[in-house]
Amino acid sequence: MFLTMSTTGSAKSPATDLGFLLHKHPDRAQAFATAHGTAHVFYPEASERRCTAALLLEVDPVTLARRAKGRGRGGSPEVALAGYVNDRPYAATSLLAVALGNVFSTALKGVCRTMPQRAAESLPLRVEIPVLPAKGGAALVHALFEPLGWAVAAEPIALDERFPEWGDSRYVALTLEGRQRLSDALRHLYVLLPVLDDAKHHWIAPDEVDKLLRAGDGWLAGHPEQKLITSRYLARRRSLTCQATERPELARLAAVDDSAAEEIDNAVDETADTEERPVPLAVRRREAIVAALRAAGAHRVLDLGCGQGQLVGELLKDAAFTEIVGVDVSVRALAVAARRLRPDRMTERQADRVRLLQGSLTYTDSRLKGYDAAVLSEVVEHLDPPRLPALEYAVFGAARPATVIVTTPNTEYNVRWETLPDGRVRHPDHRFEWTREEFRRWADQVGERYGYRVEFGAVGEDDPEAGPPTQSAVFSRTESTAKGASA
Repeated sequence: MFLTMSTTGSAKSPATDLGFLLHKHPDRAQAFATAHGTAHVFYPEASERRCTAALLLEVDPVTLARRAKGRGRGGSPEVALAGYVNDRPYAATSLLAVALGNVFSTALKGVCRTMPQRAAESLPLRVEIPVLPAKGGAALVHALFEPLGWAVAAEPIALDERFPEWGDSRYVALTLEGRQRLSDALRHLYVLLPVLDDAKHHWIAPDEVDKLLRAGDGWLAGHPEQKLITSRYLARRRSLTCQATERPELARLAAVDDSAAEEIDNAVDETADTEERPVPLAVRRREAIVAALRAAGAHRVLDLGCGQGQLVGELLKDAAFTEIVGVDVSVRALAVAARRLRPDRMTERQADRVRLLQGSLTYTDSRLKGYDAAVLSEVVEHLDPPRLPALEYAVFGAARPATVIVTTPNTEYNVRWETLPDGRVRHPDHRFEWTREEFRRWADQVGERYGYRVEFGAVGEDDPEAGPPTQSAVFSRTESTAKGASA
């Protein structure tokens, strides 16, 4: 991946001031380690009249694929091959945007103690990216950059010059020219490179909303394609997109007509936005769990690995659940859960129904005995496999609730999500993800060992080939006590 940024100057304001503003000396070639490769910064030219800084990101797709350590089983051979053969070494995707933010982080913030006045000035800049993915074509490139004051040249790149009848690829050679503050130019690139590719090559975490709003400060709120930019930057994740648009920085423009953005986005993906928006998988999962608890007649419930308390809050809405205990090993997550639940605003009766406890699920805990049901929602995959037997004994052998509900990702479904990171694992903290067969085998063995009958279910759309995105099991304790229960 390659990007150059050039400026011109004079004797009074030499172009080599660019080195001060970028905090990278023109006489030195520097290399920086990133999570995806090595970023090199060097200056092909550096004179009083003209100065060019170049950023070259060397990405090794083989290393990236192998770092996944064989995760993500269940994909097709084509999907597995895509981890090794792709455009990452060449095309300016989100990986280059990440490197841009890391290598030029101080310049991105507009900070230059040596030349604060120059950092605040608009400079004559020229940015060149020889290969840029553009889902939406040159028209979208113009629609994104021109409102920001750039003169845009986006030349489509042919699939193969030897065969012109094949037409153009989805890549363009991009040149931007205009007078911009350097920090603004860097922030435009940081946000819009992944938007044009319409994909992020790293995991999308909730803090991406803050990153977007920081980088978009001063220009995103008024951009005519604000909705498209926000949606694509956040990988079309509706929960994060809603968070962003509800923030004060963007909420004031919520009523602005966004028909132009929809027209461009729908042209490249007609299924991206429909009138009936799908229910988020996390909501469906909570609904399925609540339904299973009701069917089991549970009143006193443990949410094991409760995280930030979403399920606890849902259970509090139903008076049938008379006691709800959330347990998590993370004190920070429990603090967030407490803020979410707002016990200070509860009635005394409501507050008496809920407790939050800190504890590890791989150790027996006398506080967890005697409950009607326990929920392990998206928990088991966060444990190293050698620790699973400890969790099994602590929950099924020691605590022994009448009902245990387990949900976990179905790794076979991961091929349906193109935005997942290398290895096709949904979260970087997942130690494994099971196929449907692997999950059934594990659940049957646990049920037999500890005296539980098991019924399997699905959450989300059940794909005929890949199965559901989430698989579930409801363990019901039998009258007899298996030999493992007292081991």
